[in-house]
Amino acid sequence: MLFSKRNQAPLHAGLAVLLCATALSPFAAAHAAAPRPTVAVAAQVPDAAAVLAVLKRANKAQIDAMRAEPIPLTTGGAVREISSNWVAATYYIGAARLARVTGDVETLKFLTEAAEHYNYGLRGARSGKAMLNADEWAIGDLYQELYARRGQEGVIMPLRQRLDWSLPHLRRQPVPEHLVWWWSDALFMAPPVLSRMGAMTGEKKYFDAMDTQWWRTFARLYDPDESLYFRDERFIERRDENGRKIFWSRGNGWVMGGMARLLESLPADYINRPRYLAIFRAMSARVAGLQRTDGLWAASLMQPERFPEAETSGSAFFVYALAWGINHGVLDRATYLPVVVKGWNALERQVLPNGMIGAVQKTGDQPVTTAPTDIGPYGTGAFLLAGLEVMNLGKPETTLPLADPKSDPATLVSASTPTPALPRTVRGPEETQRHATEMKAVAALAYDPMVEGPGLAPAQVPPAAPGQPTPPKMIYRLAPPPAGQEKPRATVRYAPERYDDILWENDRTAHRIYGPALEQYEPPSTSGIDAWGKSVRYPFMTRQLRTGDQHAYHGEGIDYYNVKTYRGAGGLGVWDGGKLWVSRNWKDYKILKDGPDVASFKVSYAPWKVGEKREVWESRTFTLPMGTNFTRLVSTFGSNAKGPLTVALGISKKPTAATAGDLKADKAKGVFSFWDVTDPDKGTMGVALLIDPRQIVDVVETDSDWLVLVKVTPGKPFVYYMGAAWDKGLDFHSRADWEAYVFAQKPDFNPGK
Repeated sequence: MLFSKRNQAPLHAGLAVLLCATALSPFAAAHAAAPRPTVAVAAQVPDAAAVLAVLKRANKAQIDAMRAEPIPLTTGGAVREISSNWVAATYYIGAARLARVTGDVETLKFLTEAAEHYNYGLRGARSGKAMLNADEWAIGDLYQELYARRGQEGVIMPLRQRLDWSLPHLRRQPVPEHLVWWWSDALFMAPPVLSRMGAMTGEKKYFDAMDTQWWRTFARLYDPDESLYFRDERFIERRDENGRKIFWSRGNGWVMGGMARLLESLPADYINRPRYLAIFRAMSARVAGLQRTDGLWAASLMQPERFPEAETSGSAFFVYALAWGINHGVLDRATYLPVVVKGWNALERQVLPNGMIGAVQKTGDQPVTTAPTDIGPYGTGAFLLAGLEVMNLGKPETTLPLADPKSDPATLVSASTPTPALPRTVRGPEETQRHATEMKAVAALAYDPMVEGPGLAPAQVPPAAPGQPTPPKMIYRLAPPPAGQEKPRATVRYAPERYDDILWENDRTAHRIYGPALEQYEPPSTSGIDAWGKSVRYPFMTRQLRTGDQHAYHGEGIDYYNVKTYRGAGGLGVWDGGKLWVSRNWKDYKILKDGPDVASFKVSYAPWKVGEKREVWESRTFTLPMGTNFTRLVSTFGSNAKGPLTVALGISKKPTAATAGDLKADKAKGVFSFWDVTDPDKGTMGVALLIDPRQIVDVVETDSDWLVLVKVTPGKPFVYYMGAAWDKGLDFHSRADWEAYVFAQKPDFNPGK
């Protein structure tokens, strides 16, 4: 007879067969004949809008409750703060997915407050056991969600470090006596976080560690005769007064919810994926058959008469998992839809007058009696997950695995980011300004591991190769890029860490435009286009920004072109009454293609005044292929008044010096080539515009810009090209080289291409 290592309890014969099996097919076959629940009558899918209204109300009520009476920390003290462990993290998981649907700023701000309160870290630093405690890992899903939406490396770094530390323990051989995930709840808390990290990073080690530990827990806690999990090994031999096994509703809900979540990110070809699906289907059939006539499930699944009262936390997880199975083609719709609808209707009947879901069993490890007014954040989280899947029952099935949410627009990131309080020493505008000045000094003077880290020495400028220019002076040289990142490619990136800049570059040139956050930091910031010098073929702008001093040369390029509030390298405005009227920074953006052959994105600009009565607005698409110095721009204006506009396409006259550079203009050909004043160390920037000569009205000069005036019809797109080069880069080392290249271009001004 086989025995458990923990307590020497005999294992079921069926389980022994599963543990000894080496192929997947016998495992799947063992569950293929699992009994299906009886189909009652055709169920009507709940109205999605009505369900969403209930979820939004429950979510707001939960946030209000947590703000009014935060959860006490379990650290032995009396401090009361937002919790990071499973109690609140389960709510964060549901709320984060609700925010995908609603885009609600207040929910995202609350979730970000919680994440930032803990510096995106995990509790449990006091011991090895605590560091492996799955209850403390559940909040990792929130950090992953915020990272997916914002792309900020610091958001995910502490979680990844903890997971990397844990991997050897999760996969330890030989199998240790004690389980890491020794209780069923853990299968909701930790495995989905590991699986999602694997999907985010593309590193199989996270999937493998999760898979190893999942099946070790399965071998100890799963009862193949009942297709249910014991809460932990203490319950394997326990029986009630009638000799029945004790299977906790919420304990099995944790498992089914955890499987649904990990299957969303587990690769379709992962070797053990069929095993998860087989167990999920077997548990679904068993759970559906245990549903009570009122639509809920008893706190103890085998003892409905002993726990006749409503209990919603386990029931919500079951509704979530079963609806999820229908929506992703894992479960048969005709069989399980009546179960889900009946369960959801029963859950809605337990919503309290304040919007919270009631009848939530208190924290614990086994079935207990629950009052109708008992509440808990984890119950709200399960309710939100269930409702979101119920909302999708009327939609087509979604194929697994799922992609992470797309990046948020900068406006949403800015609106949902809490503003930290100033240090208590800061008093008044003078001290606030002093603090801001000091932060600039930190950026300029403090040690930076990206630049001065181990193995980096003060840069020695190598002698220029024959025919090549001498590079600018360097203090420190950037370390070589990681393997795989040194390949040339076109790329575009939204950079929230740099006040919402949008950066785009290819193998020859690099540019950026400014976003909403910079308007607050450096008013009055406007919509000119920046140009950077570049001396490498691979992308360098992000690396350059991370030095904290992008205006200095670190071996790959330099940002010394100064746009100020001018038009820079091809920015535009509207010319009216002898005056240039310009927008503020971009309002919304969308990345259309991030390489490797083309970088393309679209931005829109909020309405701005032109003269006394007219308002205009604009959308513009930027496209930069590989192998060219020219970005193609397609602009479309809107207006509150009829009639054409005179749009001014500009080149700054003094981007790097107090005196103006030189413009060579050929109005008949629509070619305008600028060569700047030479900086003795940093060299010279060249800028050019290619404009459809049929549209050109005039060329005018202001104190700050040369402006090419073109006639534009609102609602009708028009095309122009903007390009830039640096004489210390790789392609052009003189004005003659640059102008020969510019005048040889053959632009396509058809906006439909």
